[in-house]
Order: sequence, then structure tokens, then C-alpha cells
Amino acid sequence: MQDPKQQLETEIKLLIIESLALEDIEVEDINSQSALFNDGLELDSIDALELGVAIKNKYKISIKDENEEDIQKHFFSVASLAAFIQSKQT
Repeated sequence: MQDPKQQLETEIKLLIIESLALEDIEVEDINSQSALFNDGLELDSIDALELGVAIKNKYKISIKDENEEDIQKHFFSVASLAAFIQSKQT
């Protein structure tokens, strides 16, 4: 059984795969600490927008209130996204 943080990270990985239609990637292929953009999963700005919408819809979190620097920090990795989502849900 996963702890709540691991469970949320797994949910986010599934959300990334499903919302971005990453057919060749499995949950196990995504390292929670690795970058999502550039050298990591190599997501681009369009992917970021789609992922932002998917997160907003699933977790009812508004990202538009954050400044650009914070958004980049939150979207760095699955782990940072999980921490951001948890902070907004408490």
C-alpha cells in the first residue's frame, strides 16, 4: 500500500500519461524527481498548458493565480507538482 504522497504522485503520473496521450510511457517510466520538461520527459509548452488544464479539472486547483516563476517551480517534476497540489488542498 502506498502512502498518500506516493499515491498522489502515481495519480499525477497517470494524469500526465492520459492527458498528454503518451502511449509509449508507463507510470514506472516516470521518475518523481526528474524534470518534466527539457531533459526529463521532454514536455513542451503546449504539454504544460494541457497538463495545467488537466490538473485544474481533476484537483479543482487554479494555477492562474501563481506567478510564472512559481509555476515553473511547481511544474518541475511529479514530486513538486504533488507538493503544490497538497498545499492547495489543505
